[in-house]
Amino acid sequence: MNKSRLREAHEELKKLRKPIRNVNVLHKESLSLLETFAVKLTNHVGSIGFFLIIFGWTILWLGWNTIAPKEWRFDPFPAFVLWLFISNVIQIFLMPLIMIGQNLQGRHAENRAESDFEVNVRAEKEIEVILLHLEHQNELIMEILKNITIGKKG
Repeated sequence: MNKSRLREAHEELKKLRKPIRNVNVLHKESLSLLETFAVKLTNHVGSIGFFLIIFGWTILWLGWNTIAPKEWRFDPFPAFVLWLFISNVIQIFLMPLIMIGQNLQGRHAENRAESDFEVNVRAEKEIEVILLHLEHQNELIMEILKNITIGKKG
């Protein structure tokens, strides 16, 4: 093994060494106020808690308008027109916001994957330099052992 090859590999590794960037922080900093809102909304709407709230509200709405005294019903069976209207409005507003949030989350995932790739490439180069160094040390140890055995014979 050549000492100059080891030095070259070490110098190349030093050139590649950059501070590790935290893509999670960079992603959060790059989001506008509306994009932050869309991501938070996507996270909450996609939760079991939100599902349970909507499910509970629907059961309450339909139950009230089915079994409550007739004079207290505000959207009586079989119409439920108001509830259909409200649920459609919720869907119309949530669908584009959810899609925006998913696009932003996809962009974040791509940034994380790119960062992981960069770290892996740097780790591979560092491992290569370590292996070159170990090979060089092995050669030196073998040379020392050879000199010791020659010294004992002579």
